[in-house]
Amino acid sequence: MANELNELKEVFALDSMPLEICKYSRADRNKMGNGNSYYAPDKGYCASQNKWFFGYKLHGVCSPYGVIQMFDLSQASVHDINFLKDVSNNMKNCLIAGDRGYIGKDIKDKLWLDNKICLETPLRNNQKEGKPMLYVLRKVRKRMETVFSQLCDQFLIQRNYAKSFYGFRTRILAKITGMTTLQYMNKFITKRPIGQIKYSFL
Repeated sequence: MANELNELKEVFALDSMPLEICKYSRADRNKMGNGNSYYAPDKGYCASQNKWFFGYKLHGVCSPYGVIQMFDLSQASVHDINFLKDVSNNMKNCLIAGDRGYIGKDIKDKLWLDNKICLETPLRNNQKEGKPMLYVLRKVRKRMETVFSQLCDQFLIQRNYAKSFYGFRTRILAKITGMTTLQYMNKFITKRPIGQIKYSFL
């Protein structure tokens, strides 16, 4: 469905959001991921909310329509720039707008040389070289934040009561699939604006 909704799109937005599974003061009592450090949640920092949290991160790439093209889960401590490896393996010939968490000349050059992916990020305050991000790209990047807000407010993606990582992963996948299904219905069935997922069944 995402491929059909995003057909012929060459511009995307990239971002991540925290998925807290419990308060950090209760992390010692957490049992999710016990016995396998690869799946276990850990401590991470969210710069946009200026807080530490315990859980996972949801990384996503979406089109200007707000349709998630690809996503992945990682431990909270994993830096956002590591998600670009997944992007490199699954996308090509496109432009992706990200925030300052994805700044890195080496990875930017590698994305372009390997898959013709142009990564655009805003400048840091101490950067003197480079050009400011175009307004239209800033607007595309804001679209990813809107998608995350919809997942939080309408699908309650940050409210999870799973007892295992597999259950947690399944719930995240189900909520993103549900959102994409409603977007698909808006475009091809009800003929409504694709982002009005709250009213798809009315």
